[in-house]
Amino acid sequence: MQHPVQAGHPGAREADARLPLREKVGYGIGDFGFNLYWANISAFLLIFYTDVMGLAAGAVGTMMLVTKLVDAATDPFMGAVADRTRSRWGRFRPWMLWGALPLAFAGVLTWTVPDLDGGGKLLWAYATFTLMMLAYTVLSMPYSALSGVMTADSQQRTTLISFRFIAAFAGTTVVNWFTLDLVRWLGRGDEPLGWQLTLGLYGIVAVACFAVVFATTRERIQPQLQHQGTMRQDVADLLDNRPWLVLFALALIIMVTIVMRSGSLVYYLKYYVARPELTGLFLGSYSVALAVGAASTPLLTRFVEKKRLLMWLMAAVGVLSCAMYFIPREQIWTMLALNILIGLLLGPKSPLAFSMYADCADYTEWKTGRRATAMTFAAAAFSQKFGGALASAAIAWMLAGMGYVANQAQSDASQLGIVLLLTVIPGVVALLAAWVMRFYPLDDAALGQVQAELQARREAAA
Repeated sequence: MQHPVQAGHPGAREADARLPLREKVGYGIGDFGFNLYWANISAFLLIFYTDVMGLAAGAVGTMMLVTKLVDAATDPFMGAVADRTRSRWGRFRPWMLWGALPLAFAGVLTWTVPDLDGGGKLLWAYATFTLMMLAYTVLSMPYSALSGVMTADSQQRTTLISFRFIAAFAGTTVVNWFTLDLVRWLGRGDEPLGWQLTLGLYGIVAVACFAVVFATTRERIQPQLQHQGTMRQDVADLLDNRPWLVLFALALIIMVTIVMRSGSLVYYLKYYVARPELTGLFLGSYSVALAVGAASTPLLTRFVEKKRLLMWLMAAVGVLSCAMYFIPREQIWTMLALNILIGLLLGPKSPLAFSMYADCADYTEWKTGRRATAMTFAAAAFSQKFGGALASAAIAWMLAGMGYVANQAQSDASQLGIVLLLTVIPGVVALLAAWVMRFYPLDDAALGQVQAELQARREAAA
């Protein structure tokens, strides 16, 4: 097993080398495993709690906000732990093995309906969802940081992250298209059992995906200063990193858009369009569109710099989401086409943002001489999870406020709330994201200067 290349080692130039296809694919497969969980959380967990477990929508909204905030608060801690991990396999790769089985076990528990009263079921939801998200953090923080130390080349990073999100959206497509069918097939009329077995199956596949990441990737970049500072110093470095601060706000805002659309679409089709059997088609085609958009990112960034591209994409998403409000419920194919177009435009968002996080780690190293890659990604993940938590809670609270009753015909007010949650509200949030991106200072010219100086330092040290 080869050790990571040190910054002062003569092999430091390897950090700029072109990544082999095998390594890009192997890294990307990891996010297929993660999205077997994340896509279920985004699309189905809320309706599982309200329509299968029988919990009140308002209580579920509060529970999801509280548990995700607890989980998000652990992200920086896990980032600090990962940055300080030392092993023969590197800092981040070993966690792909250490955290896989706990996540699989916690996932099954989360999608289990216990034989308890309403209060007991709510406590069960608090405990198991918190446990699952903590297990998710243990894996996802080192995984995200790994992309920042596999290569120092910005375009290679964008390509690597694109492979990641192609696999991520492939996992989302599998979940969106097949989950409800798997629940029916495996449960054989017992819906709670069907959810347990489906998540058990997803857990087995996810463990295999994480093992592939460990076996196929390499860590090539180490910080110039091998002595790590304190966690407080890591946080202080981030707070002094303007590009990262803009991305922190942007990630929160964009995640509100994404989770609100995916979480409300199931309700939209079931209660507004009255065609729940279309859920797989709508969510599945949307996921394919996201994957196609992600795959196009390296090509798009050859012609448009990341900052400007992300601004244009989010502005277009905002306009089209608001336009969807005016589509009558009978025009199924118009809805489907517009939903797919929004997916295409949202697809490049994730590769762009995660590539920018790695650039921010370079910026911190250039400015301070310290590199806390995992902390950079972990603190960004905090904002994403906070945004997702706000979106999930807002859906549940708005449903409760509009008089939502599970598995019943909805009132006009409840239907209006469901439509707004899918269209106008996330549309306005997407427009806000486009405005925030104006303040990101690390354009192509500035990034090129940072990376050139970093390379010069490494060569001087060698």
